[in-house]
Amino acid sequence: MTSFDPRAALDGLYDEYSRRANAIRHDLGLQRSADFAEQAGERQNDEVLNALLVEAEAGLRLVGLARLRLADGSYGTCQRCGEMIEPARLQALPAAEFCLACADRAPL
Repeated sequence: MTSFDPRAALDGLYDEYSRRANAIRHDLGLQRSADFAEQAGERQNDEVLNALLVEAEAGLRLVGLARLRLADGSYGTCQRCGEMIEPARLQALPAAEFCLACADRAPL
């Protein structure tokens, strides 16, 4: 079994979210059709792209917060109960803020 490197995992996740956000921003900036019917479809597509952009930017924020926790030594500690987050959870979700028990509870 290989050891988990949280810094590398967070860097990879950050790169993925950055690429996704940049690609979406590029698509949103493309020239639109002059045809009215096509414009309606493009507006619908833009709504989906904007939702995906919000999701990617939220991911970037979560990774940024996880990097701060890594720097201050609190990475891997649940932000709600203070217990350690399960290593398997961190491997699956490197930016996880909460242990599994707290993640299942209602939001703060």
